[in-house]
Amino acid sequence: MFGRAHVVPFIAFMAFLMLLQFGGALIEWKHPAAPWWRQDPAQLVYPIQVIVTGFFLIRYWRYYTFNWSLKWGFIGAIFGAVGIGFWLLPTTLYDRLGFTGETEGILKYLGVAARKEGFDPGIFQNPAAYWASLVMRFIRAAIIVALVEEIFWRGFMMRFVMDWEGNYWKQPFGRAHWKSYAIVTGLFMVAHAPVDYAGAFVYGSLTYILCVWSKNLGACVIMHAVANLLMGLYAMAYGKYGLW
Repeated sequence: MFGRAHVVPFIAFMAFLMLLQFGGALIEWKHPAAPWWRQDPAQLVYPIQVIVTGFFLIRYWRYYTFNWSLKWGFIGAIFGAVGIGFWLLPTTLYDRLGFTGETEGILKYLGVAARKEGFDPGIFQNPAAYWASLVMRFIRAAIIVALVEEIFWRGFMMRFVMDWEGNYWKQPFGRAHWKSYAIVTGLFMVAHAPVDYAGAFVYGSLTYILCVWSKNLGACVIMHAVANLLMGLYAMAYGKYGLW
């Protein structure tokens, strides 16, 4: 049951991303006359994803051990700010260095891009709809994603890769080993778009350090929450909707 509790919310979350990726293209219609859910299917899929994934998190909540701590929560917040700083650096450099259009080669894979196309609540003219979309987006990024990914990557996968043929649940949380670092950080990278690989590598490495240092899942969740909150604020402030 512990393994299921750590995996099911992640599977549910990813299922909606797959639905959006393959089904969204079939209904998307970038036209002023199109209804909002066709202009940007994510505006419909994301709230449903939050509700369904949140249901599973509540359903399995008693199986998670966060060990919330003021000390490690503060350290996690610092790690989150530093980690997302590295993630945002390439697109910041894109603006500062005066790039235009799409970059190519190594610059593209380092994330040096405009990142303007993405989730934009500005498609709604009604203020209530705009704020509902934006608030739900922040709930998804700073709460749902932070919980689901850290419960899965650090709570489950770091244990599983150490002993997938045995009783992996006996592996202590935050055990340091090159195998858990390489596999989990690598998988965390490929779970993102190629433009985010460099940022995901640095961020994933910092999360691994925090995990093995603190032995505290709550610290990793707070790190992720702070990072995604700052990323969302940055995306809205500079119109870089492709970041989230």
